Amino acid sequence: MDQATHNKIVSFLWGIADDVLFNLFKRGKYPDVILPMCVLRRMDAVLEPTKQAVLDTKALLDSAGITEQRAALCEAAGQAFYNTSRFTLRDLKSRGSQQQLLADFEDYLDGFSPNVQDIIENFKFRNQLPTLSRADRLGLLFEKFLDPGIDLSPAGIDNHAMGTVFEELVRKFNEENNEEAGEHWTPRDAVRLMANLVFLPIENQLKSGSYMLYDCACGTGGMLTVAEETLEAIAKQRGLEIDANLYGQEINPETYAICKADMLLKGEGENADNIVGGAEWSTLSHDAFPAQEFDFMLANPPYGVSWKADFEAMGGKDSIRDPRFRVVHQGEELSLVTRTSDGQMLFLANMASKMNDGSVLGSRIAEVHNGSSLFTGDAGQGESNIRRWLIENDWLEAIVALPLNLFYNTGIATYIWVLTNRKPAERRGKVQLIDASQWFKPLRKNLGKKNCELSPEDIERISQAFLTFEETPESKIFPNAAFGYWKVTVERPLRLCSQLTLTAIEGLRFASGDEDIRAAIYEEFGAELITGFARIARSVDTFLDNWGGEDEESDDDTGGATKKGVPEKKKKKLIDPTTWERDNDLVDAALALRTTLGEGVFMDHNTFRDKADAALATAGWKLTAVEKKLVYRAVSWRDESAAPVLAKVHKPGKTKADPLHGLYEVKVMVNWPSWSTSPIRICAIQSRFPCWKTAALTHFSAVRFCPTLPMHGSKRTRQKSATR
Repeated sequence: MDQATHNKIVSFLWGIADDVLFNLFKRGKYPDVILPMCVLRRMDAVLEPTKQAVLDTKALLDSAGITEQRAALCEAAGQAFYNTSRFTLRDLKSRGSQQQLLADFEDYLDGFSPNVQDIIENFKFRNQLPTLSRADRLGLLFEKFLDPGIDLSPAGIDNHAMGTVFEELVRKFNEENNEEAGEHWTPRDAVRLMANLVFLPIENQLKSGSYMLYDCACGTGGMLTVAEETLEAIAKQRGLEIDANLYGQEINPETYAICKADMLLKGEGENADNIVGGAEWSTLSHDAFPAQEFDFMLANPPYGVSWKADFEAMGGKDSIRDPRFRVVHQGEELSLVTRTSDGQMLFLANMASKMNDGSVLGSRIAEVHNGSSLFTGDAGQGESNIRRWLIENDWLEAIVALPLNLFYNTGIATYIWVLTNRKPAERRGKVQLIDASQWFKPLRKNLGKKNCELSPEDIERISQAFLTFEETPESKIFPNAAFGYWKVTVERPLRLCSQLTLTAIEGLRFASGDEDIRAAIYEEFGAELITGFARIARSVDTFLDNWGGEDEESDDDTGGATKKGVPEKKKKKLIDPTTWERDNDLVDAALALRTTLGEGVFMDHNTFRDKADAALATAGWKLTAVEKKLVYRAVSWRDESAAPVLAKVHKPGKTKADPLHGLYEVKVMVNWPSWSTSPIRICAIQSRFPCWKTAALTHFSAVRFCPTLPMHGSKRTRQKSATR
């Protein structure tokens, strides 16, 4: 089908939506009518020549009392589906009343075989019929779809072309509905590239027989269709007899219905039965093929989309025991559970878990991801563990960076991950990175956000860069180990300087928290907050109620004003006079210390703390340990040239020195003139230092835990490593 014919059909169907459904449905509901009617019209055209044969067979089977009629009726229809109603769509163009037309159309729908009933149910098409009937639009809808100027039958437009039309309609509807960036549709040019990356490396090793293809987020089935066509073309070229068995799972009911209908219309009834979907069939929480392994897998899973509902349905992080997402690797159990805000890498883990280990070819995978899959997740987290699992098993073959704005509803950077569990000898222990971001052909007219495409020449160029496996400016090859860097948690002694400056002491006036608000209150009411709070309590309360009131009205969509006032929980603490009195006491105590100790700098916080404790006791200040900590913290800061802070001195014989864990043996002067050996604990602060990393690969990372090693500090820490 040429582009002009394609545009004509899309415009025709879009025109039906505007002519028949305008003011009757919201634009977001148009697909609920147009898409199922396209499917029904094509099915009706396919079944029309054998209609009478199906009716005769049905009557014969009923008279014989045979209840299992499906196989016989499918044979009579010559298809993998049938309709036993006495009506066709042409019979329903006109009726005396809308009630009669609605009743006859419902009878027509009820006559379809169970596999088509599943499609109709997932389209939720019956829910739209009362509205169409009451508005007297049902007959008009039939007339539009039966227009002789547009032939929607498979004879007039083949399944591949109709699939393209479906995807264009879905894209336009999504564009109208402002769908999320992750809810996009894979353009056929990108799918053809993915199919090449999956099949071309092993085309000479293919043999006659059956191969199983799988898409864990199959949408309308376009990716499975192109993969099947690519495999069949290779088979024809090499004189092989290859049977492609297609499997797919899709949670969106409408796109699942389109996919299954496409399989039925192609005469692939068995493949249609292997497409599982609907709202209850989430790939993550409800795997439709738990014990199945596949030869070739392609997918474009949703990215940047929350999977929290699946997370909770699976029991939460600690309760997830799905073997796809908890694996044993090198004797260690790894959790592959990612952040709930983005589950795209779980789809990759799902596919990797279904690789075929028993065949000579093994399995090959191509999956589209955005850039976050390359680097999100810290050491030991789900995303990191997935990358570790894939790279250390030597399954990651290549990552291909695609051009920007290649997809319909998103302009973000996208990448194709290519995996196999049967790497050829020259690829073992290596990963190829291909920058194909500049290999594209601009479109004359944008399709949503898609402003470019991969021309056949571009697809061939990328495929050859992958197949030749050579270093070029756009193709880089690295050993698996080049993606790694050590990530170590190092604990260092805390070193503090202390100085009783007036600025630092004044900060204690707001030590109870919410410093900005307390500073504003103090500026407004001053010392009366301490000496006569009861007299100003109401004014303080009003002040807090109006906090933020000077802001201009917001420009949000609702046009409402910015919410004024301090939250009640915070307000309760701010109007508590004891907090103001306590903070004032801290200021007075610090000023007393300043008088005694002066304003000089103490390079040894231990000395400062001892002298301050003694001075407070002499002056009769009875501060709690928490209050003392607030004062000392307010007048101290970190300085690497200062002496280490001693957290605790242990009594001799009670605790053994252990420098590796922060316990050091020192000699301490006691009250009588002798020396005693005691272990002391050094306060520690944490900082992280990667020992090495590959600066050239900042966009590609995979993180893993290494065996626990003791590090200098106050406790045993994990040594982590990551690949970047």
